[in-house]
Amino acid sequence: MPDHSARRLGKQPARHDPRTLQFAKYFNTGALPAPPAHEDWTKPVRNWPMMGNDTIGDCTCAAAGHLIEDWTANVGDPVIPPDNSIIQAYSAITGYNPVTHANDNGAAELDVLNFWRRTGIDNHKIQAFVALEPQNTDHIRDAVLLFGGVYIGLALPLSAQTQTIWTVPPGGPTGQGAPGSWGGHAVPVVGYDNRTLTCVTWGKLKKMTWSFWQTYCDEAYAVLSPDWINSKNFAPNNFDLATLQADLQQVVGAAASAAGGHK
Repeated sequence: MPDHSARRLGKQPARHDPRTLQFAKYFNTGALPAPPAHEDWTKPVRNWPMMGNDTIGDCTCAAAGHLIEDWTANVGDPVIPPDNSIIQAYSAITGYNPVTHANDNGAAELDVLNFWRRTGIDNHKIQAFVALEPQNTDHIRDAVLLFGGVYIGLALPLSAQTQTIWTVPPGGPTGQGAPGSWGGHAVPVVGYDNRTLTCVTWGKLKKMTWSFWQTYCDEAYAVLSPDWINSKNFAPNNFDLATLQADLQQVVGAAASAAGGHK
């Protein structure tokens, strides 16, 4: 039985911005082909470093680093952002001091996503991100397929500390199984099948059941990155992501103009 009780978390409570683009508005899932029963983008990746999350609460930035690793490994030459680049991003976003370890209070996922888009993490910028409906399992499958993974937040229960596969405990989401009773955690989901989803956390792959996802996932985002596009302007799944990229850039520009800038 694993014991994750000493592992660091670091996702602040979900914060929802009405200016955030919504997956449901731009993707008619009824018009898309049914997502495959399973998808797995982990095979080209040889290892998943801790990226600082073994000692500090930078899971929100480590999750971004693991997506960069996932995307680049599936497109061509893998890029593994070094721990110091991830910690630098965490410091810039939160004010964490890597010398004194002051202000190690975690981060909000929206703050990380906006920093990643505007400034970049380890010199990798994303073009856009769209919010998913956490309870819409087709959204999640479609986003994993189209975007090579999803960036999510979990309100972890204490029961997750000793589970090999994260699942809702027999007593349900109360007591040790209460959402958030352990704390908030950010992970990338990089695969799924009919029974489970696969995420990256604390330097390893971890599976969670779909019921766990639906009970404890409190935010989820599809992220559009040039790291997911190959030299022929296609994603590894042969989806024409370049056209989508151009369309979303127009949407992002219009939204930013209307709102005075996406902050």
